Amino acid sequence: MSTDDFVMESLLEAFIHETNEMLEQLDEILLDSERAKSITDENINSIFRITHTIKGSAAMMDFKTISSLAHSVEDVFFILRENPSRLRIVFNSIFDLVFKASDFFKRELEKLQSGEYIEGDASEIISQLTSQAAIIKGKEASEAASSDAENDAADSSEVLSCDGTATIQVFFENDCGMENVRAFMLLNQLSPCCDELTSIPANPESNSELAAEIIKNGFKIICKPSHSLNEVLSTIESALNIKSYEVLSDESCKPDSNTPSASSEGKIGNSSQAEAKNDSGRNQTQASSGGVKQSLISVNQSKLDHLMDLVGEIVTAESMVARNPDILGLRLDNFTKSVRELRKLTDELQDIVMSIRMVPLLGTFHKMDRIVRDMGKKLGKKAELITEGGDTEVDKTINDAIVDPLMHMVRNSMDHAIELPEKRIAMGKPEVGTIVLSAKNTGGEILITISDDGAGLDTDKILAKAKENGMLSKPESAYTEKEIFNLILLPGFSTNANVTEFSGRGVGMDVVKKNIEQVGGTISISSEKGKGTTFTIKIPLTLAIVDGMNIAVGETVFTLPITAIRQSFKITDESQVIHNTDGTEMILLRGECYPILRLKDILDIESGCENITDGIVIQVDSNNSGYCLFADELIGEYQVVVKPFPIFLNKYNLKNQGLSGCSVLGDGSISLILDVNTLKND
Repeated sequence: MSTDDFVMESLLEAFIHETNEMLEQLDEILLDSERAKSITDENINSIFRITHTIKGSAAMMDFKTISSLAHSVEDVFFILRENPSRLRIVFNSIFDLVFKASDFFKRELEKLQSGEYIEGDASEIISQLTSQAAIIKGKEASEAASSDAENDAADSSEVLSCDGTATIQVFFENDCGMENVRAFMLLNQLSPCCDELTSIPANPESNSELAAEIIKNGFKIICKPSHSLNEVLSTIESALNIKSYEVLSDESCKPDSNTPSASSEGKIGNSSQAEAKNDSGRNQTQASSGGVKQSLISVNQSKLDHLMDLVGEIVTAESMVARNPDILGLRLDNFTKSVRELRKLTDELQDIVMSIRMVPLLGTFHKMDRIVRDMGKKLGKKAELITEGGDTEVDKTINDAIVDPLMHMVRNSMDHAIELPEKRIAMGKPEVGTIVLSAKNTGGEILITISDDGAGLDTDKILAKAKENGMLSKPESAYTEKEIFNLILLPGFSTNANVTEFSGRGVGMDVVKKNIEQVGGTISISSEKGKGTTFTIKIPLTLAIVDGMNIAVGETVFTLPITAIRQSFKITDESQVIHNTDGTEMILLRGECYPILRLKDILDIESGCENITDGIVIQVDSNNSGYCLFADELIGEYQVVVKPFPIFLNKYNLKNQGLSGCSVLGDGSISLILDVNTLKND
């Protein structure tokens, strides 16, 4: 990869990351303002700053459509900043329009991440925003365009003439990172408006160590403007992460009568400090130099994945050293002490690396606000989303995996559960429905619930639809309420007679169940007709390293996740076992019957205990129900590193046969990790 390619790739990653964060902030401001039925002056300024920054960074990256659309949104909120009272004229339409722009930006970023970027067409949204700006001004669109042209002409008359070169010192925002790369991109951005262009330090992209020098001394640009110095300064002001700049003394640059002194300092505020006063940014407020220095750094997720893999290897290696067969039975006090210290350090290292990968669910929860808002408008329903426990943290991989399931379940609540306002009033319910999305940490698992106060599940309707589709495996009367609810998780099931934009294709809840199970989670349903429905999701904190119980069946060792085990016990009298007519076995525990699965039989293992009194019974939880496993013995509790199966084993579909992965034991042998959710076939 050439230096230029590396620079562009690094800057593109920064652009996508920073813009995504700003769009999340923009959506949150819009949703809060729409609910409050007003936009505060502070929020108007925030929206202006966000779009101003997106415009500048997109222009720097040469994404013209993104920059043009951001400029159009910025224009609207620039007018509103000057006269906030004009907001009432466009209040009902401005939210939909800015949400359209936000969605366009997100689609463009997704295309950039896919690696096949073709600029989209934002002309229709830009045209609508231009009309809104004209309405706010109280002019027709044609008049507004004419006025803008006059303003541009007026701006061009306020020039700072230069007979020779000018020197400009630029300082970047604190902790923005890659200052040398940002300096290089700024030079590229200035190139079209300069006849001559050099810098101190020269060729900043060639050496990453120059970033420290630029942070300390600033970045000096020596240029000979093609037309005017104002054009150069405007380009600098619109660039990303510029904290301040100063035109250094130069006798060859002289101001015209309407232009500020060439030696005056231009200072640009960022989104968290100060705001640009106008589009050209000539009257700027200084960014606050105080405050606490941030000590945050963005890291590519692939590096964190690799770090997690290395920690897993260290945990495995430590286990192999501590349980080496060559030293078993030997009294080695100093060695044992050293191993304990090593275990302490590896545990601390593992905890730190795991904590680095943890992200709060708040961002994921905020995305659901848009779904409730947009679907409410399209379906004519009124609903409020209440979120609780958004600060609960999960592994980044798991967080990414549950976004789609949560989105689908919230859509389901809006489409199927929440009734139309007039129907809710007739039923004695509040006109506005409520959807509650909550999360909490329960030790080794995260508990997420999605509940609503809608129509609830109709068991008769579900059974009739399942029978019509040939999905019933036993007589209707034999189904419990919980089993009827679980029918909606089957592939192809839908109670909607007509296909709509949101449902009716029979694709949805089965995918939700599959995605949740892929990250080791479970889903359960409870509902009361006419009162509402609650979906409960249990997911592990992380997938990489788990606490497991090693069990033996014959010569084979398996690992059961500790979180799945309820209890283990020995059967002392064979009369405790209930033998069914079909040959299956059950046991009565605390008034409930649980089936017994012999691992030896279901996994076709030749050796192992035959007599049930010789082995051990382990009661496990599965999809909010339970059953018992019969094995030869418990070996002990260990931390195991979860490894995926090799690709060539995919054809055997091991994950649907009760095996979720494998791990390396201390003696170097392989242990298969059991998945209690798929081990038992219903």
